Amino acid sequence: MDHKRGLRVAEEYQSLQTRACTIVEQAEETTKFDHNEWNKEIGSGNSAVLQEGKKIEKAAINFSKVSGVYTEEMAKSAGMKPGKFFATGISSILHPRSPMVPIIHMNVRYFELEDGASWFGGGIDLTPHYIDKKEAAWFHQQLKTVCDRFDLSYYPDYKKQADDYFFLSHRNETRGVGGIFFDHLQPKNNEDFEKLLSFTKALAKLYPELYAAILKNKSELPFTEREKQWQSLRRGRYVEFNLLHDRGTKFGLDSGGNTESILLSMPPMAIWKYQFEPEPGSAERETLNGLKKEIDWIHQK
Repeated sequence: MDHKRGLRVAEEYQSLQTRACTIVEQAEETTKFDHNEWNKEIGSGNSAVLQEGKKIEKAAINFSKVSGVYTEEMAKSAGMKPGKFFATGISSILHPRSPMVPIIHMNVRYFELEDGASWFGGGIDLTPHYIDKKEAAWFHQQLKTVCDRFDLSYYPDYKKQADDYFFLSHRNETRGVGGIFFDHLQPKNNEDFEKLLSFTKALAKLYPELYAAILKNKSELPFTEREKQWQSLRRGRYVEFNLLHDRGTKFGLDSGGNTESILLSMPPMAIWKYQFEPEPGSAERETLNGLKKEIDWIHQK
């Protein structure tokens, strides 16, 4: 199985991990990422972790390059055939200290199978503890601008996929204000491969820039203990999604990946309160009311 193309993607993704870490460190100002190089039978990677910053409580920007056997169970869940695989990608999560600043997630990935099939996947989504409609509109417009550079169908299609994917069906609520999500984008030819690679690279470049701007605007806003508690409750929802629905978490654990890196997406602290209901008319209730699919955030009133 020739991984020449996959190794090129891995090299470019790893350089984007380095770039993202630099931009986030500059925005955080007080601390830097610790880099943990890991090697296992399945492959290797670099887990970059930042903790206990002034603005960011926990951040992870991880790179991996792995290969192994796509089992029948794994293949069935992905709609593919069993066989040997090569995979590489960046996966990142940033948990802020302030409840006024949203959580943000990004991942881009590339797979190759021994039968010659290959595909790209990924996405970016924003999970505010308190929905800021102006911020949500700006965030979605930034994603749309990048998508439109490659294909005008990308944003509406991948925005809908994000609404469906980042959804807690057992709660009947979206994880946040969404973003874009795509999977199994199979290049038809070399030109299409270059287009899809460039698209995923553009998203990986945009990601830290978006969050640096949000931190600049919101990290110094005042907040109360009530708002901090609400942040912990919303983090609990994040944990629920990652353990129950996140495909990357399932694939990483099923394939024998680095467990510590896979679970870095979890927040540093989360709580669950039995049958907690926010007060009618409160900012917390307003946020819950906004966690719905098919909201046109760019043009919402």
